[in-house]
Amino acid sequence: MSNSYKLVIRDWAEADRPREKLLKQGRRALTDAELLAILIGSGSKNESAVELCRRILADANNSLQTLSTMDVAELSRYRGIGEAKAISILAALELARRKNELPAEERKQVTSSRYVYTLMKPILQDLPHEEFWTMYLNTAYKILDKQLIGRGGNDFTPVDVRIILRTAISLKAHAIILIHNHPSGTLYPSNADKILTQKIVEASKIMDIRVADHLIFTDNGYYSFKDEGIID
Repeated sequence: MSNSYKLVIRDWAEADRPREKLLKQGRRALTDAELLAILIGSGSKNESAVELCRRILADANNSLQTLSTMDVAELSRYRGIGEAKAISILAALELARRKNELPAEERKQVTSSRYVYTLMKPILQDLPHEEFWTMYLNTAYKILDKQLIGRGGNDFTPVDVRIILRTAISLKAHAIILIHNHPSGTLYPSNADKILTQKIVEASKIMDIRVADHLIFTDNGYYSFKDEGIID
């Protein structure tokens, strides 16, 4: 085997191929490292593209915001990342930044739980599994971003509070709205839903970020923690 051999995506085990995973499960199913791996295509002789991208992200504290502050020279120091690949990564991150950098007047303002339900229903309707999303708002309650935090089974979704808060800090969000669906059609929160909500509320207070609401979606309606007086 030549020293210049690189483990390209077509040579990976089928379960590790991010392109196939995207086609079968959708783009939101991929981790940040897997999405970056699609951009660069190959790693080095000792490391797959996903492994390489995991290492790069780890050095950036697993923050795309931090990664976006790196330049071509910094990225090119990693074995397997040449100038062309570094440029591809930075170009993709710049497109994402521009997408989120809309003028304030173009951002949608959240005025009610009904508005959030109308906005998110096309995303969550008819899903056979649970998804947990967070909507990030500025001081005028205009939407900065919305992100999928976790995906689970019929009645459970793992949620990493650190990811929610890290993103909120990165976006300089003033408030967040928690959103998840119940594929079973049950409209009311479970004990686990209430405990998780309180956990996020308490953690957010430390960072001076307000949890404005938590909505539970079904195909036929929604439940708002704010409207029901559970969240102030």
